[in-house]
Amino acid sequence: MLHLPLARAQLDRKAELRSDSLALQKLEPSAIFYKFYDGNFFVTDGRLAKFAFADKPTGEHETYFLGVDSSGAGHFLWNQADSPSEDLRLSSLREIAGGLSAEEIGIAVQGQGLALWHNSHPRCARCGKETKSCDGGYLRRCDEGHPHHPRTDPAVIVLVKDRHDRILLGHQASWDEGRFSTFAGFVEPGESFEAAVIREVQEEAGVLVSELIYLGSQPWPFPASVMIAFEAITDNPDHAMADGTEITEIGWWSRDSLKADIDQGKLRLPPFVSVARAMINRWYGPNHREDLRSKDSWR
Repeated sequence: MLHLPLARAQLDRKAELRSDSLALQKLEPSAIFYKFYDGNFFVTDGRLAKFAFADKPTGEHETYFLGVDSSGAGHFLWNQADSPSEDLRLSSLREIAGGLSAEEIGIAVQGQGLALWHNSHPRCARCGKETKSCDGGYLRRCDEGHPHHPRTDPAVIVLVKDRHDRILLGHQASWDEGRFSTFAGFVEPGESFEAAVIREVQEEAGVLVSELIYLGSQPWPFPASVMIAFEAITDNPDHAMADGTEITEIGWWSRDSLKADIDQGKLRLPPFVSVARAMINRWYGPNHREDLRSKDSWR
């Protein structure tokens, strides 16, 4: 299985406490709080800034319960609607993920996933009335009583190989020049993970894959996905062709050609916190940390 950097959550989520408002109130005075505003976390020295209950925002905000740590301390997120007054830096999860501890990563992906979902669901999809956060942040309900739960959209991601153990990577038009990655896409209604892998590769790269191997999964709250990772084999590598819409360029790489293109500045790989990079590193082998030192960028 893959060791995935965003799949290292350590808090006990204590789901049974979410509907117990008294229990949550008892946790709050000694709890650790984090602040989120407009898609960004409050940070200090590149790490999540920690706040006490007394630092509660004065403006409009919602509070979400994240869980308890091994010491029994509660962890909460304040999702602020008003501009912050604190003189602290705001940074995106993309910017700080590489420097966070396992506990912080779990807190950040959980907190951001919840906050972004709440921000995009201010009104009921059934009646149009305003919704309010309930159950520690794991439910929104309107005045008519219609419940809405946080959702996560499954997406498959696949490392395509041929019988010579080369890998197929693609470039999207919106990416910076030289950036290549694996193939990915959302699972459609009524579709299995495996069927989605086959369809996405055919659509984007024009080849048929088989012999799918499940590698692992990782939350990807940008804004609300979980990535399900596979390897697959194609027997018709010469048929590979970019679809020209989502993928504008594709290519096959051996380990030697991958390293050579990185060394010459022709190729840039996905960032270290991505599933795609973990799959490429796994395929490359134990020297990936020394050999694949391409410049990492989220853009």
